[in-house]
Amino acid sequence: MTYTGAKVELEIEKIPNGLENPEWPLLIAGPCSAESEEQLMDTAQRLIATKRISAFRAGIWKPRTRPNSFEGIGVKGLPWMQEVKRKTGLRIATEVANAEHVELALKYGVDILWIGARTSANPFSVQEIADSLKGVDVAVLIKNPVNPDTELWIGALERINKAGIKKLAAIHRGFSSHEKSIFRNSPMWNIPIELKSACPELPIICDPSHICGNTELIPFISQKALDMNVDGLMIESHNNPPCAWSDAKQQLLPEQYGELIYGLLLRSASMKGEAQTILSELRENIDRLDDEIIQKLSLRMKISSKIGEYKKENNVTILQMDRWKNIIDNRINMGKAMGLSENFLKEYLELVHQESINVQSNVMNEKKS
Repeated sequence: MTYTGAKVELEIEKIPNGLENPEWPLLIAGPCSAESEEQLMDTAQRLIATKRISAFRAGIWKPRTRPNSFEGIGVKGLPWMQEVKRKTGLRIATEVANAEHVELALKYGVDILWIGARTSANPFSVQEIADSLKGVDVAVLIKNPVNPDTELWIGALERINKAGIKKLAAIHRGFSSHEKSIFRNSPMWNIPIELKSACPELPIICDPSHICGNTELIPFISQKALDMNVDGLMIESHNNPPCAWSDAKQQLLPEQYGELIYGLLLRSASMKGEAQTILSELRENIDRLDDEIIQKLSLRMKISSKIGEYKKENNVTILQMDRWKNIIDNRINMGKAMGLSENFLKEYLELVHQESINVQSNVMNEKKS
């Protein structure tokens, strides 16, 4: 899917990664929730030992789906975060959901605020936060809304940017889905790609912890995110994950976090010399094939139009289930034999079939002048 709306103009300043190598992505790590000063300090010091952390994160307020769950330690955790910042020199980050959260977080020197998925889905809440940020120099990260809605995500970014916040980035944390999946939240990579198409200058950070929901998949999604050329990673790390008060299954030990980061492969976003020449030739081949595919699809729809005329003259229904089942079975088997995935073939054929039905419907319902 490609974003078809107008380009969105945002005034952006890069958030420095604070690492020795400026080419590394922004790396934000820390526990899901602040639980005690000892827990935060121990986790932060062990993360510093990895030499691969840009900022320390911890949730102070935790919006939960249902009541009677742990909803965050609250304001008493902010002095703990402030002490982590004082002793380690790390920038500190936490989630805010309203103007009061913003005021308190800024009072205790929080450097990076993020707006969660539930809050970013509510324009009223985002606007309240934006109004409270006017005249403030702080970095703000905005997670994607719970549901896959690019425009809603863009709207949240625009509201915060119009308040004067220039150190701005989006966080891709996956999307809610009723379909069964190995992921806690479906990655739906097409949505952050759409966002990047709309806002090319906007940094995008990936949150593998919330996409995966478990530690086993975090390395895979982290590498996938870097291969998609994201600008940073936000990964949850706890000094004793099995005893965590929230999201225990998706938090890594600081040492595991270090192993993960050092095991990731950074790839260049561009090529030079002979490699660039070869890549350009391959892309030209793809462009040529895409042109041919579009021409063939146009011819196919012209034939569908003629079929519509024939069905109209003979008073035949548009949908022929036996024919459609035959197409699905034959084309998928042929495509699989050629190395194409069944899911791709099914989605592609359904799209082509729907467009063919639309063409025939227009012909059959066209009134004679």
